[in-house]
Amino acid sequence: MRFFKYLMKVAIFSFLAFIISYIGINIYAMISPKLNITNNGTYYLYDNEDNLVYQGSSTSSWANFEDIDEDLINAVISIEDKKFYSHHGFDILRIGKAMLTNIKTGYIVQGASTITQQLVKNLYLDFGKTWKRKIKEAFLTVIAEIQYDKNDILEAYLNTINYGNGNYGISNASLYYFNKDVSDLTLEEAIILAGIPKSPNKFNPVSNYEEAIKRAQIVAKAMLNNQVISTVTYNNLNFNNINIYGKTNQNNLQMLMYYQDAVYKELEGLGISKSILESGSLKIYTNLDLEKQTSLEKNILNTISKDKELQVASVIVDPETGKIEALTGGVDYTLSQYNRATESKRQVGSTIKPILYYSALENNLVSSSKFKSEYTIFNINNKESYSPTNFNDKYANKDITMAAAIAFSDNIYAVKTHLFLGVDSLVKTAKKIGIKEELQEIPSLALGTGEINILDYATGYATFASGGYKKELYLIRKIEDKDGNIIYKKKEKKSLVLNPNYVYILNELLSNTTSSAFKDYTSATASTIASKLSRKYAIKTGTTPTDYYTVGYNKDDLMLIWLGYDDNREFTSNYGYMAKNILADTLEEIQINLTDNWYETPQNVVGIVLDAVTGEVTNDSSKAIIYYYLKGSEPAISKEQYVIETKKD
Repeated sequence: MRFFKYLMKVAIFSFLAFIISYIGINIYAMISPKLNITNNGTYYLYDNEDNLVYQGSSTSSWANFEDIDEDLINAVISIEDKKFYSHHGFDILRIGKAMLTNIKTGYIVQGASTITQQLVKNLYLDFGKTWKRKIKEAFLTVIAEIQYDKNDILEAYLNTINYGNGNYGISNASLYYFNKDVSDLTLEEAIILAGIPKSPNKFNPVSNYEEAIKRAQIVAKAMLNNQVISTVTYNNLNFNNINIYGKTNQNNLQMLMYYQDAVYKELEGLGISKSILESGSLKIYTNLDLEKQTSLEKNILNTISKDKELQVASVIVDPETGKIEALTGGVDYTLSQYNRATESKRQVGSTIKPILYYSALENNLVSSSKFKSEYTIFNINNKESYSPTNFNDKYANKDITMAAAIAFSDNIYAVKTHLFLGVDSLVKTAKKIGIKEELQEIPSLALGTGEINILDYATGYATFASGGYKKELYLIRKIEDKDGNIIYKKKEKKSLVLNPNYVYILNELLSNTTSSAFKDYTSATASTIASKLSRKYAIKTGTTPTDYYTVGYNKDDLMLIWLGYDDNREFTSNYGYMAKNILADTLEEIQINLTDNWYETPQNVVGIVLDAVTGEVTNDSSKAIIYYYLKGSEPAISKEQYVIETKKD
């Protein structure tokens, strides 16, 4: 009896607390300014010339409730919130069921959000599943229900929800997917659109047509159960001949969305959450160069079209400023939204060797320093052995120079250099130039067994391309609010971390990878693209069983490209030529109007004509290159061999 009275008191107290809270919220809602539910989350992306290239809503159109297809309204209510017109913001039965599930698991794993709850969440809240956010959501939901009628809420919801592929709002989605006004949709088209918001990337018909149709069939069944379509109509639905348009009125580059996603990621790093972005009408000014992006995409698609499963990640950077001007994170965003440029880490192969050889130059080795290229078994600490091989098991079986080792990408020379310097030297230099990845101090690191993200890697290479200055790579140069107030502006920072003399020597060594003078037990690794190049570039290739990398740069542009498969399968064909050709074609196109884009020889560097492979004096011009040295480290030869004298102050 006493326990029953206690329960009655608790019930009465809870009821009174609820009544008082509800009255308080109603009073607050009536005297407070109206919530703004007509903000359709428009955001604007501008390129490097301040041209608008993308809007988060594709257009600024807003569909009025009376203009929205009735079938679409019925479909949305049936699948999202069938009691929308009868509840006051919350579906108590659904909430109770979800709460039981969450209590059992100890986490918030299931929701019961109504359309009103989803609207306030999209406009005002983050997307975390915390009790604090749920309480705030409930508060705003009550206010919205008090301040607006149901049709206003549904109209706002349909105009702000995410429909995938950068489309926010039903007008934009209708135009993008079906090239139709929202009032002209067929029943099947309306049903497909209604199914998208549950998972915009998964259920939109451009990215995943089959999943979109499966979802549409679930929506149709809900409409039948909700008695808004008849059994005859349901049975006559035909999803087999849906015409998917999938275009905007603006550029339709199929990889451009990877650049946008990278912008999202950078925004998060700046403290601007995706929810703020989607509700705030922000103007985001990026470093996107549409000409470079277009050239990059075109050359990728023209080159790798034979293999439908082959993937790509690539980036073009201005070495002087660190601006990311073009980026691809995959072959086709509509088929895969996984951004390999920002998210993945892959083995970099021999492209890591320039970092090793800069360290060697800094530790008193020179361009003509020699090691013997022959099959070698290395004994490591008398406990284990390491026996790397050259590509196709080809060896010079004689001494070769650093210049030749770089041009041929000789693995034996690289490992000998690595062990000679100490396995920590390469790791320290990688850190110095800005690479954040934690690399292991092991013998095989000299051959690129470490996995590095392409943007992280580009940071390091930009240090070489800029003459030794480390800088932060970035996509966003400034952000303005809807009133034009600047809320963020990038401040470029750079610091000289390398010796410019050694960087120049290294860059000259890398320019030899296309040279025909290197013909011996093999040829220069990039010699196959030499005929395509009208300018001087530092180029390095890298190959592993699962990855192809090529890096190329001069003082105006740095480009990195990776090819491989998402499942890490090994290549059955030599696709290395693809990466090299994409790089050559792209760099040549984007630099067609540029001249004088190689580096000026530093005053403390001298150049001497020597045999490309042996580093000895030669009279055969077909086998000769210019070797560069820091003044005082050059070999003792006659003055006539010098081709570049020390510059006078």
